[in-house]
Amino acid sequence: MISIIRYSDDRVEEWNQFNKQSKNYMFMFDRKYMDYHRDRFKDHSLMFYNDDKLISILPMSEHEGMLISHGGLTYGGFITDKKMKQHTMNDCFDALIIYARKKGFKTIRYKCIPHIYHKQSAEEDKFALFANGAQLVTVDVSTYVNLSDPLKMPKGRKAQISRARREGVVIEELTELQDFNRFIELENEVLTQRHNVQAVHTGEELKLLHDRLPENIHLFAALKEGNLIAGTVVYEYDQVIHTQYMAANDEARTVGALDLAVATVIEKYKNTKKWLDFGISTEHGKIYLNEGLCSQKEGFGGRTGVYEIWELNL
Repeated sequence: MISIIRYSDDRVEEWNQFNKQSKNYMFMFDRKYMDYHRDRFKDHSLMFYNDDKLISILPMSEHEGMLISHGGLTYGGFITDKKMKQHTMNDCFDALIIYARKKGFKTIRYKCIPHIYHKQSAEEDKFALFANGAQLVTVDVSTYVNLSDPLKMPKGRKAQISRARREGVVIEELTELQDFNRFIELENEVLTQRHNVQAVHTGEELKLLHDRLPENIHLFAALKEGNLIAGTVVYEYDQVIHTQYMAANDEARTVGALDLAVATVIEKYKNTKKWLDFGISTEHGKIYLNEGLCSQKEGFGGRTGVYEIWELNL
């Protein structure tokens, strides 16, 4: 029998330890990361037991009658150990549906974890979603670079990287609060001009997360004469590096500073990671592709991977 217990702070060690040993471990499911914005999202994470043994955890939050995995995270979905098999996942979904109905939820919104983050194949959830009549409601386009076998960069991209070096651009990993603040100011300038939105994180939050998880969160800045003109915040996972943010001002775009920053990241991790995940080039929930942004990412030797979101009406 599968039983479900709602996560509470007294289970933090059990949660974190299970996450670390799972076959689709992600540091963002560590409570040191998840709980930094607990004031913004009503956490409703769940822990699944077979008898008394923990077999899966599910980061979730609740929003106006909907249970979402998780509203404050890019990815969600079941975190499972290596013993998880399809029939057990089916039982977990049965238990989840019963639980959600009893709690009065009308919909489950489920974000799948992309396969490149799996240490072992972990897509039992997709079949269970399909078998229970869930609908695929969003497919966002990301760009993945196979770091062991990247496609060739076009000549124009290589030329921009060379120009950045000639122009005296240097790439440094920065860790101080003022550095994260400078980067987010630049990011917000770009986002405001192009999309009329702001970054999800503040500089203070990125610094906080970096200090909690220094091995996983990095700021690579492109500096010209000491000025931060471009950069990328990189999330480092077991076998994936993910560009959480990228930003460049007009000068940086002219001299290829962001190109050099990304090329530096690729060079740094190419022998220790399998994939670079650039993140989405679509608008969440809309069938709109930013072709220029997607093309820019493809120019580093990547091609399309997708983020899937499913909905199950109860």
